[in-house]
Amino acid sequence: MDIIKIIGLGLTSLIIIIVLKQYKPEFVIYVSILAGALILFFVMDKLAAIINLLSSLAQKANINSQFLGIILKITGIAILTEYAVSICKDSGESAIANKIDMGGKIIIIGISIPIISTLLETMLKILP
Repeated sequence: MDIIKIIGLGLTSLIIIIVLKQYKPEFVIYVSILAGALILFFVMDKLAAIINLLSSLAQKANINSQFLGIILKITGIAILTEYAVSICKDSGESAIANKIDMGGKIIIIGISIPIISTLLETMLKILP
């Protein structure tokens, strides 16, 4: 059960952070980053299985593999952006968190332009 490992790691990290805040608050952010990286490491095999499943489904459905790659990049950017935003907010830097969030959204829009343009072209072909 991977969720037990993730919850255990999260709660252990929380206890360490609570204790560290009293004695060495400057190390709290390092524990938070390390815990997040370890949790991401725990779910990597599940993520790889999801990507393989999506790839095989896209091949069976004759979906352009470029679109699947774009969707996976968008998902990765969203996950990493949320991770960075959470770390910034935990550190009390909500202004930087908001800028990272905005940057992630702009990059996602930029990456999704090929999908949007293909959808618009398809709609124009369908409409009389």
